[in-house]
Parts: sequence; structure tokens; C-alpha cells
Amino acid sequence: MVNVINVNVHYLMRRRVDRMATDFTWMIGGPQGSGVETAANIFSQVFSKMGYQVFGKREYYSNIKGEHSYFAVRISDKKIRSSIKGTNLLIAFDAETIFRHADDVLENGIIIYDSTLENMRVSDVITFENDFKGRLENLLKSKNKEATVKGMLDLASENGVKVNSVSFRSLLTELSEKLENPRIKNMSRMFNVLGVSLSLGLLMIPSEKLTESVNSIFSKKKSIAEINVSAANFAYNYAAAKFEQNNLKFETNNIQDNTILVQGYYGTSIGKIIAGCRFQSYYPITPATDESNFLETNEILEINEDRPGSTLVIQTEDEISAIGMAIGSSLTGVRSATCTSGPGFALMIECLSWAGINEVPVVITFYQRSGPSTGLPTRHGQDDLLCAINSGVGEFPRIVYASGNVSDSFYDTTQVFNYADIFQVPVIHMLDKFIASSVTTCERFDETKVNIDRGKLLEEITSDNYNRFAHTEDGISPRSKLGLENGIFWNTGDESDVQGHISEDPVNRMEMMDKRQSRLDYILEKIPKSEQIVQHYEGDFCIVSWGSTQGPILDAIDMLKNDGIDVGFIEIKLLHPFPKELLKKSLSNSKTIINIEANYNGQLGSLIRQNLEKDPDYYILKFTGRPMTCTELYDTLKKIVNNNAEKREVLTYGA
Repeated sequence: MVNVINVNVHYLMRRRVDRMATDFTWMIGGPQGSGVETAANIFSQVFSKMGYQVFGKREYYSNIKGEHSYFAVRISDKKIRSSIKGTNLLIAFDAETIFRHADDVLENGIIIYDSTLENMRVSDVITFENDFKGRLENLLKSKNKEATVKGMLDLASENGVKVNSVSFRSLLTELSEKLENPRIKNMSRMFNVLGVSLSLGLLMIPSEKLTESVNSIFSKKKSIAEINVSAANFAYNYAAAKFEQNNLKFETNNIQDNTILVQGYYGTSIGKIIAGCRFQSYYPITPATDESNFLETNEILEINEDRPGSTLVIQTEDEISAIGMAIGSSLTGVRSATCTSGPGFALMIECLSWAGINEVPVVITFYQRSGPSTGLPTRHGQDDLLCAINSGVGEFPRIVYASGNVSDSFYDTTQVFNYADIFQVPVIHMLDKFIASSVTTCERFDETKVNIDRGKLLEEITSDNYNRFAHTEDGISPRSKLGLENGIFWNTGDESDVQGHISEDPVNRMEMMDKRQSRLDYILEKIPKSEQIVQHYEGDFCIVSWGSTQGPILDAIDMLKNDGIDVGFIEIKLLHPFPKELLKKSLSNSKTIINIEANYNGQLGSLIRQNLEKDPDYYILKFTGRPMTCTELYDTLKKIVNNNAEKREVLTYGA
């Protein structure tokens, strides 16, 4: 398995910096393609190597280069699962980062910026949306500040932020002269390494951790690694000598056993390999592509002697082909999957129906983002729940299952393949941009906990009268692989008889519909209750949610506990078929139900109304395309507890 895995980041904090030694948020920003992610990887690895918990997420625009990208990394010596409002240390090597994030730096926080940017005006930043430009200029005007970088920094200084300037270009020039390498002075791509190293020098983090992390990041290119290590040490020493010393102290902690630093999509990727998925097709789409790229890079991965991994990954011409190939592969008996996001899933719907009527086990990993249509293609959302449940032609069973964090996504991935095989239905595994792009420390994935159940998959057929769609007591027919001797059957998109021959007989139609649809009750009966919902806490006030809101909710509950407030939390994992009786029982002692989701309408809330005939008392929703922070939830939940909230509370934090 993997020791330290790459990072992705965006996240924040509320205490004063001078008291902050155990909960700290660092952010770096710059143009897309300038190495922001690399810098965040270095920072995250440094603190992971020092024994800290790490959580972060990258935010970026949908163009390939040029637009604003930022990465925030939150580190703590306690368990963290989400972001917080505010930044303690901001590294800016372009003007846009200062304009967008300087007012987010907390009192006693620190900004390190490129001194050559001071005279740049708001109007000089061509990547600004006109609406944002207008709001920013009005803000600075209301504070009697010029609409320049310097004006923004002056405002930050008045708010108690320490501002440190440095010429990134001059640092490169000095380094170039020191190493007698004239090429270095023009390597502006190294601003990212300079930025993270300046911040680590200011924080007086052990320099050997920086060197180890830089070497790790650039391990495949020795010559590049050497140059970047030199640049990192040079910037580190510069900051340690020139910047005002801070009173922060980060001690090296004991590294917890079996702890790894993982990128969000690693959970599903590695889960698929270990679950025995041997075929994945996909068409590139954000954020699902990252998973397939990882699988392509690790098509052969040694797991253990009796379970080697080898997954064929195919990039198709479109999403229709992707799901068609996955279904075809599944018919041969191979565990098969595809992954996509909302617009891609829309193209898969006809084939999804075909899999439904032909009882084909196939897994669709569904990484949600903000719609409708292309919407916000690189931003977060939980917009597609009802689409996943209701999409398709006609009525047929499927399973819709959601994971709440990276670790869960690993184990859930192994389970959804079992569900697909056992119940012979398509399984739609719901994740989202928040999980895919997040980085977190978690326990090492344990492959020994994974059991593989292929259901009624036949290895041989001795009789010559095999009926693929035979009626059985439990409604699940023994399944033949294509090409299995005596296992001849027919697949069409039409209703069929037990062999697969087209049939429009009304009695047969009723029997086949009953056979397929009875599976929904069977699923609720056979999937363990603990895999349908997770009751994290009980309380008079009880949160009901699903998916990636899990982390911010749990962190917010911890914050409320510190105030002496207990709030319950039920996470629904099996979203279709809906576990209404189990949920009803779990909510029986709660007086106030709070629905929390990252969409406009509260789609889970509509399922609760439909199945429990009860409307949640409050909705907390966010649909800006930015992930929820635990701070937002804490503040809003406190309003609800104090009977000072609207029925529908909308969260807005995030640049």
C-alpha cells in the first residue's frame, strides 16, 4: 500500500495565531498551472512527517491555465475532518491571491507576498469576474483604501495581520548567482517552492523535514529535485534570518501507527483494485478523471500473494461507450465499473436501464459537482441525488450508496461490488468533488477486512436447459458468464422470458416486474443495518445528512460539545432503496430534525418527507460550489439550538 500520498487543499481556523500551536491553517495561491498544488503537497508532507493531522482541499477554476488556484492546508494535533473559516498564514505570489484572500487572514496572522505586486490595481487583474471586481473596489473604497495590492495589505495590517514582503524574482537571482546557474533566475515556476519554504522558515519547522518532502515530491526527476532542494533551503534560511520571529512553536509529535496521508480519490481507486475490479472504462470529466488516471498508473498493484491486482483501464470516446463497455465486461463475469460526474451520468442513462432489465451487476462511481448542465465543473455540490435515484427508462431496481469520507470510500467501494454481484443490479456509488479533491490523514486501508462475495455467479453449468432469468425464491437468478459451456442466454433491451427471448405476454411481464422489483425489499433485508445508516450521536436535536457533509458535521458537533451542547447525527449511506423503517426508529427519540446538504432544495429532505411523511424542522444548505466549513455549521446549529434560526439557512463562506 502507500506510505505518504499526494495532497490537495483548502481550509481554515478561528483562534488567534499567537495561541495557535495545535490548530493552524496555511494557504498558498497563484495562477492555475503555477505549482500551487506542489507547494501544498510539500507543506502537507512536512507536517504529516511531524505527526500532525492534516486536512485540506484544492480550489481552482475550470480553465487549464491562468485563472486563480489556491490550496489551504489545516494541521492539528487532534482529529480534523473539515475546513474552518479564516487563514493563519497566506503565501501570495500573484496579486489575485492578495485581493481574494487577504481579508480572510486572522488577527495576528501572517501574509508573505511578492513585493513587486504592491502597485497593481484591481483593474489590472484580467482574470477577475466583473461582479467580484466591483465588490472589491467598493470594499476598499468604503475603508478609504486605494484599489491596489498595497491598499489591500494596509487593510490587513489594520486588522492585526503581520505583512512580510520579499521579491521572489530577487531570491531566484541570488540563488542563481550562488549556484552559478544562470538559468535559475528565470525559473518563475519555482515561486511555489520558494513560497512554501519561506513559510516553513518563518515557522521554524525542522529544515530536514522540508528537504525530505521536496525530494519525495520530485523523486522521479533527480536533477529537478536537486535544484528545488537548493531553492527550498535558500528560501528557508532567508525567512529564518530576515522575517520577524513569531511565537508559534510546532513540536514534533509521535506519528500514529498505520497513519497515511491520502488524496481523496485514492480511496475508491485502491478499493476497486482490492475488491477485484478488473475493468474500468471512463471518459475524461472533472473530478472523476483523477480516479481513472490513478488506476491507469497502477494497473498492476501487488496486494498480497493470493489477491494480485490487475485492472484494465480504457478511455472511451464518450460516456455512452464507457458504460456500454463496463456492462459488456460484466457479462463476461469480470467485476467492472465506470466513473463519471453529472453530465456524463446523464449520457449513461439509457445503458443504465439496459443493465437494469438484464440484471447486470455494474458499478458507477458518481463524483458529483455543481450543476445544472456543466454548471460549475470544478466546484463542489451534492446536486445529483434524486437524479441517481430516478434516472432511467421505466422501473427497475438499483442501489444508490454514499460515502462520507476518504477512508469510508475505500471500504464502501469494496462493498458496492459485493452488492452489485449479490443482488444483480447496477450500483451507483455517490461521492463528490469535496471528497475527490480533499487530502487527509487517516488510518491505513486494511485489505484484510475486505471480503469478496460474487453472489450467484456460476463457474459451471451441468444441465443443458439453463435459464438466465429463472424465477427463484429470493428473486435472484443464477448468473452465467458469457461463453460458459451450457450457459447460453439472450440479452435484449426488451422484456424477456426466463431464457432472455423477447416476450410481450402480460403474465410474463407481471412476473418479471415482480421478480426484479422484489429485489428492493430483499436489499433492505440483507444489507446489514449498520451499512444502511450510521448513528454517530443521539440527541433531541438530530442532524440527518449524507455523503461528504459528514466531516464538517462531526467537527461542528465536537465544537458544540465544548459548549455543553449535545446534537445527534444520523448519516444515511443507503439512499435507495430508502431505509425508512430503520430511519424512523433511529429518529424516534429526537424532537427536532435538521437536514444538512450541499444543494439548493434539500434533496434528502424530500426523501424524508416522501418516506416518513415528516418534513425536517430545519434545512442548512450550501450551493455556492464551495465546501461547507465546520465553523459555518457550528454557528448555524447554535442558532437553531437557541431558537434563533430560519427554517432554511443558507451558508455562503468561501472565495
